[in-house]
Amino acid sequence: MAIAMTTTALEQSPTVDEPVYVGAAAVYLEERSLRYNPEHPPLGKLIMATGLVFADLHLAPWFRGDQTELGRHVLYESGNDPGHLLLLARLPMIVLTLLFGLVVFLFARDLTGPTGGLVALALYAFSPDLIAHGSLATLDVPAAGFVLTSAWLLWRARDDVVYLPFAGLALGAALATKMNTLAVVPLLLFLVFRTHRLRGVAITSLIAAAVVWASYLAVDPLASLPGPYLDGLRLQFGFENRVWGGYLFGEHYEGSRWYYLPAALLVKTPLGALVLWFAGILAVAKLGAAPYVLAPAVVLLVAAMTGNRDLGVRYAIFVPMFLAVAAAAVVAARRRWAVVAVAVAAASSLAAFPYYLPYSNEAFGGSARTHLHLHDSNVDWGQDLGRLADRLKRYPSERTWLVYKGAGVPEYYGIRAADPRGVPPEQVRGLLVVSDTAIAKADDRLKALIATSTPVDSVGHSITIFRRS
Repeated sequence: MAIAMTTTALEQSPTVDEPVYVGAAAVYLEERSLRYNPEHPPLGKLIMATGLVFADLHLAPWFRGDQTELGRHVLYESGNDPGHLLLLARLPMIVLTLLFGLVVFLFARDLTGPTGGLVALALYAFSPDLIAHGSLATLDVPAAGFVLTSAWLLWRARDDVVYLPFAGLALGAALATKMNTLAVVPLLLFLVFRTHRLRGVAITSLIAAAVVWASYLAVDPLASLPGPYLDGLRLQFGFENRVWGGYLFGEHYEGSRWYYLPAALLVKTPLGALVLWFAGILAVAKLGAAPYVLAPAVVLLVAAMTGNRDLGVRYAIFVPMFLAVAAAAVVAARRRWAVVAVAVAAASSLAAFPYYLPYSNEAFGGSARTHLHLHDSNVDWGQDLGRLADRLKRYPSERTWLVYKGAGVPEYYGIRAADPRGVPPEQVRGLLVVSDTAIAKADDRLKALIATSTPVDSVGHSITIFRRS
C-alpha cells in the first residue's frame, strides 16, 4: 500500500481540491491566518503543513485572491515547484493512511483474533479507493480514519476506562478535520453513555471540544470558538443548498439521488471485497460489535446520502474502513473462503496499478470503462495532466485542442493547446483532448465536436484523445 500510494503521489498532477488545501496550509505557516478554506476546520491542513515545513515556500504577502486563486498562486505562480510541494503535502497523508491500516488490524484482531486482523488489513491495504484518496492532500481519509480510531478505542474502553480519553482525542481530531463527522457524534456519545454514564460523556465531549479548539489556536492564537467553527458549518450548509450536477450509469442529471453512493460503491469496490463486506455485516452482529463497527458507517453513509453532492465515493470513504473490520468476522466460520475472497480483491487492485482513482471492478468493465458509469473524483479529478504532457510527445506535429477538467495549469507541463469551444467547429482540426468528466457533462457544442471525431488514445483512464480532421 505504501508503494502504491507513493507511486501515485509522485505521478499525479493536482486534483481539483488539493491546491485549495495546500494553499490554506501554506498561509497557516506563513501568515498564521484562518481566512482561507474556512468551511473545513484546520487539523487536516495542519497535518499537510508538517510536510510543507520542509519546503522553501514562497508566498506573496500582497496576495488577496479567493482560495482557488490562492492554490494556483502557491503552486504555479510563486516560484515554487508544484510537484515537490504537492508531494510534501501528500506524504503526511500517506503516513496517516498507513497508520489507520494498523487501527483496522488492531480493531479486527480485538474482535476475531490475529487471522481476522490480517484479513481486515489486507482488504484495507488493497482497497483502490483508500489507495487513491489516501495518497492525496485531501481531508476525506483522515476524517474517516479518526472516526474509526475513536470507535475502536470506545470498544476497548468498555472494559478499560483508560482508553476513554484517547477516544475523545480521536473524536476531536475527526471533528477538527471535516464537518461531516458531526453526524456520528450522537452515536459515539451514546456508546460512551452505555458503559460510563454521564461522567464518561462529559469527559469525552470536553476532550473532543478541546482538540477542535486547539486546532484553531495552533493556526491563530487569538481565535475564539465557537465562532470560526460555526462559520464553517454555515458555509457547508450553504454548499448543500446549491444544485450540483451528478452522473450515474451514463446519465447526467441536476441535483442528487439518494442511492448514488451505494451504487458508486458497487462499481468501485473489488468483487472479493464486496462479498466479504456483505458476509461480514451478518457475521459481526453475532459478536456484539455492530454498534461500534456497523452503526458508525451506517450513520455517516445515511448522512452522506442525504447530501446534494453526488461527486464521488470519497464522501463514503469510511465504508471500506469499517467494513474491512466487519469482514474479519467471516474468518471465524469460513477461514479458507475468506482468504480466497481477499486474494480475488487483491488481484483486482494490483491490476489497477498505478491508476487507482478511476478504478472499477470487473463486473462494470474495469477501470477503462468507469467513465461510462461515474464521473468527477470517481474517475477524472484532474490527476493526469502530467501524464497527458508525456503522451502528447507521441504526436509532435499535430495541433492540440484541450478541454481539461482540473486544477493544474497545462502550460506548466508544456501543453500548448486552445479551447475548441471558442472557435468555429470547422477550425478544430488535429487532436481533440477531453477530460472524461467534461465528456460526461458536455454541452451540445462539445458533443458535436466529439461525435465528429475518432478516439485514438486514452491517458490514465481519465482523459480521452480524439482526432478530428
